Amino acid sequence: MTDFYHEGSRRLQDRFETRPLADRLAEAIVSPQISPEDKAFIEAQNMFFLATVDSEGRPDCSYKGGSVGLVKVLDEQTLAFPLYDGSGMYLSAGNVLVSRHVSLLFVDFQRQARLRVNGGAFIQDDDPLLAEWPEAQLIVRVQIREMFPNCPRYIHKMILEEESVFVPKSHCETPAPAWKRLEVVADVLPPRDAHLAGHEQDAAAALNRD
Repeated sequence: MTDFYHEGSRRLQDRFETRPLADRLAEAIVSPQISPEDKAFIEAQNMFFLATVDSEGRPDCSYKGGSVGLVKVLDEQTLAFPLYDGSGMYLSAGNVLVSRHVSLLFVDFQRQARLRVNGGAFIQDDDPLLAEWPEAQLIVRVQIREMFPNCPRYIHKMILEEESVFVPKSHCETPAPAWKRLEVVADVLPPRDAHLAGHEQDAAAALNRD
């Protein structure tokens, strides 16, 4: 694990006298493979945070949510997750197309536990896994470089109150978000959403309810 830390990390480890501790942790908890316990933890989550970088190395971080099983572990070094309909900006997916470097942060707020995953991501057209997640537009696969649990001391304990009604499911129609009915986007909606234009009063009512 001698290449796990770079010069910046080493400078701070030396400043705060944690280099031996950092080396021990890298040896003890950092792994290039997904263990059965890690697989169970990952597949039990219904959300995670995704960090990507563009072609110039500028970072972007996004929240990804769904139902339990949002991320599937395909083997000891590969996981996959869907990209659903969003704002149409395709920041995360676009970054993956120009730079494979990604990081995923899984947090279980009820159990107060977290897991960090770093690796290389790719998107392929007509991925056979598209059928695994209703309404998925794209599938992102990640080849694990390293993964490790993180100190949970600052994780606030929270309990899921209700799953978002916008999470796609196979047995019911997913409602459209209220912002797609706003006049400001009415003339630039993609064809699949054109029927939503012109309903700003409905959008305002929905936004007020939210």
